[in-house]
Amino acid sequence: FKGGDTCEYLLSSGRFLGEKVWQPHSCMMHKYKNSEAKNCLIDKHVVFIGDSRIRQLFYSFIKLINPQVKEEGIKHGNIPFEDQSASIKVDFLWYPEVNGSMRQRIKSWAEGSVAKPHIIVVGAATWSIKIHNGSNEALAQYKINITSIAPLLEKLAINSDVYWVLQDPVYEDMLSESRKMITNEKIDAYNEAAVRILNSSSRNSKAKVKVFSVSKLIAQETIMKSADGLHLPESSRDTNAMILMNVYCNKIMKPIDGSCCQPQPPLTLIQKIAFCFFTLSIFGYLIISLIHRNNYRKNKSCTDLESGEEKKPAISTPNVSTLEMLLQCFCKLGLIMTYFYLCDRANLFMKENKFYTHSSFFIPIVYILVLGVFYTENTKETKVLNREQTDEWKGWMQLVILIYHISGASTFLPVYMHIRVLVAAYLFQTGYGHFSYFWIKGDFGVYRVCQVLFRLNFLVVVLCIVMDRPYQFYYFVPLVTVWFMIIYATLAVWPQIVQKKANGSCLWHFGLLLKLICLLTCIYFLSYSQGAFEKIFSFWPLSKCFELNGNVYEWWFRWKLDRYVVFHGMLFAFIYLALQKHQMISEGKGDPLFSNRVSNVLLFISIVSFLTYSIWASSCKNKTECNELHPSVSVVQILAFILIRNIPGYVRSVYSSFFAWFGKISLELFICQYHIWLAADTKGILVLIPGYPMFNVLVSTFIFVCVAHEISQITNDLAQIVVPKDNSTLLKRLLCIAGFFSGLHFFSAMQDQSRH
Repeated sequence: FKGGDTCEYLLSSGRFLGEKVWQPHSCMMHKYKNSEAKNCLIDKHVVFIGDSRIRQLFYSFIKLINPQVKEEGIKHGNIPFEDQSASIKVDFLWYPEVNGSMRQRIKSWAEGSVAKPHIIVVGAATWSIKIHNGSNEALAQYKINITSIAPLLEKLAINSDVYWVLQDPVYEDMLSESRKMITNEKIDAYNEAAVRILNSSSRNSKAKVKVFSVSKLIAQETIMKSADGLHLPESSRDTNAMILMNVYCNKIMKPIDGSCCQPQPPLTLIQKIAFCFFTLSIFGYLIISLIHRNNYRKNKSCTDLESGEEKKPAISTPNVSTLEMLLQCFCKLGLIMTYFYLCDRANLFMKENKFYTHSSFFIPIVYILVLGVFYTENTKETKVLNREQTDEWKGWMQLVILIYHISGASTFLPVYMHIRVLVAAYLFQTGYGHFSYFWIKGDFGVYRVCQVLFRLNFLVVVLCIVMDRPYQFYYFVPLVTVWFMIIYATLAVWPQIVQKKANGSCLWHFGLLLKLICLLTCIYFLSYSQGAFEKIFSFWPLSKCFELNGNVYEWWFRWKLDRYVVFHGMLFAFIYLALQKHQMISEGKGDPLFSNRVSNVLLFISIVSFLTYSIWASSCKNKTECNELHPSVSVVQILAFILIRNIPGYVRSVYSSFFAWFGKISLELFICQYHIWLAADTKGILVLIPGYPMFNVLVSTFIFVCVAHEISQITNDLAQIVVPKDNSTLLKRLLCIAGFFSGLHFFSAMQDQSRH
């Protein structure tokens, strides 16, 4: 289903999500703030011409520029408005009928020397029906008058945006006696005449008058709430004003969540190079596959009819198979990236705004929890936070986060605060997992570092190139990458303290605790010194990675929000491994973690702590204040969950294979959702099948999960090739990667220069 002309859809069709949220057909509508409206309309002149209903629209429009404006103007007269700070002029001109007076005013702009307005909004009919008592003669005269005005409006439409507002229906039961002749049948006749006559002589698409018919649809749903049966309620006219703002401003301001009326962005130089690279990879893979197939046929083993033995062909050289595997990976990746681009950059598929309801969030949560419990299996090992359990933990958290994003639940503060704990839990696992590895293995080699960095960043680097987005846009990957490097630096710096060394003397344990205290001090200092933090990450080349919209504030905010939880994960790993080493915990199958009394007490404290945090998060009233407390208190619910999950032996001995499967591809799911499940960089929802919301979600989810799984496989395969274990080969690959990023920086600089 092609998106088509989204401007036309915005002006003519849509539906309500709930009571007040208007969803245009096929595209997303941005909610303009007054500062954005001023930036868009700077040095502009806007004119509204018509009756009292156009006057309503005029007031709603100027309130988008200045919310303090009051409706105090003359009812049956002209009303001027001016914002001197942005040099914006908006005028309402009282012309309740389409007649000679209105024609003369429009003619002065179309043919005279008077400065033409940039935006003209016209509409009138109900006064003609009222004054002439709904006579057919009045309708005939209306047609004559609009026929004389139409060429002038079309002439103005060449250089200005001209909108003809169709008449909204009325609520006939509420109309006063003096307005009883204004019937919906008459209004439809007047609207039909306007639509038929306007643009009938214009063959030039640029000279077309835009028919604002969406107001009719909005009025059909809301006119019952009208005070007099004729004028729209305030929420409806505000929606109309916002639609007008989107039609004119989206192509100027280019908001991410305003896909209506936005042209497809042109391909950048880097995107063109990426397209050529993937195309060559596809052709290269096909050529090599054909060559190998021909060689296989030639060397095909012949079965000895007498002995029944098979003669094996010569084995192909490893270099060729590595090249084929590399090209196969890039071939699949190229096809997947084409899908990414078509979904979120080309105007091919429709996009819709999110709309939160409690049912849209909680019903899917219950559904996946039931599925997760259904797929319960025994674990291979019964240690605390074993691999299957951590995969399960990542899996259900990722599914909850996905539902949170697609349902738009961030608008509901209690849900937002609980999701913040899930993100913190991911980082807690980062601290726990990497600390445990370095502490037990003592492997600080370059190979390990490169493997982790490649697996974390490969997909994001490709998306930065293909989708033309900065690295910091995918904030979670920079976050886990930086924390991994901090963990590595903390443990690798002299003196290197690992478990094997610490077993010889308890002093080494104090040495490690001293390192952790130093780390905590640095975190505390940077969290309260925004200037120092920004200076560190403003140096090149870090600035290229962590800047978003020209500064690193967003990166500081994201880092600060969960600043202590990685440290908590490292500390938990240290304490747990120390207890395990000294055999102070029991991890046998079915055994409680501690003695029965201690286990029961800890379990009770954990449940109370878990519920206490949930009660506090649910009672949050201010997001800023709750975010300030979150870094210090999120660990309470995380530790409570770990103890509840691990203290009872029977709970620790089972896991959900359903959740664990998703947990293995959780990183890919988190990143891929930006463009092929959600849309407009997570601000909206991708619509592959319009008109069937549930079926659309099922189809897009299936494709999304399959793609994420495939990318996970591609990343693992490429990691084996790009990051080999041999140090000399690895060094050569690192030089190649450095060359790649140098080239990327060079082309990025060229791209920025051409944009400026």
